[in-house]
Amino acid sequence: MGKLAIGIILGSTRQGRVSPQVGEWVKSIADKRNDANYEIVDIADFKLPLLGEVDATEQATAWNAKLASLDGFVFIVQEYNHSISASLKNALDYARDAWNNKAAGIVSYGSVGGARAAEHLRGILGELSVADVRVHPALSLFTDFENGTVFKPADLHLTNVNGMLDQVLAWSGALKTLR
Repeated sequence: MGKLAIGIILGSTRQGRVSPQVGEWVKSIADKRNDANYEIVDIADFKLPLLGEVDATEQATAWNAKLASLDGFVFIVQEYNHSISASLKNALDYARDAWNNKAAGIVSYGSVGGARAAEHLRGILGELSVADVRVHPALSLFTDFENGTVFKPADLHLTNVNGMLDQVLAWSGALKTLR
């Protein structure tokens, strides 16, 4: 079996978002491990309209093909109004089978580390047959971001990111046997 393919999904499309900074940080840590193929998957690139509003066959096909090519996921999740972003929920809803029997880790951020968004995401992932892992790096807008816009993570988060990646890889490898 070759290396697993893990997508680091940026969960926001908002102007001025900081999820690309967080995603690149996670990817830089992951790439040093040399134990899987990691890639940033930006939902903004797929230009998914609100589900059911217009014909989005082309966008949905591309989105599902990308997800199908991956063995597991790391979601970069920011807390908006005690939950995940509308754009992430929309992207989750555009696929079904492509999510099934895969594993996911969550890296969240917000005023309370994005914990409420992460918990909402866990419920959605369960319905999509995605096994979310326990280790959860939670980043604070007050201590890990300068002026709320420049990502400056504390070194203590490295342990949790690596622990989460260990679990994502273990579960992704095990679940691959079911697909």
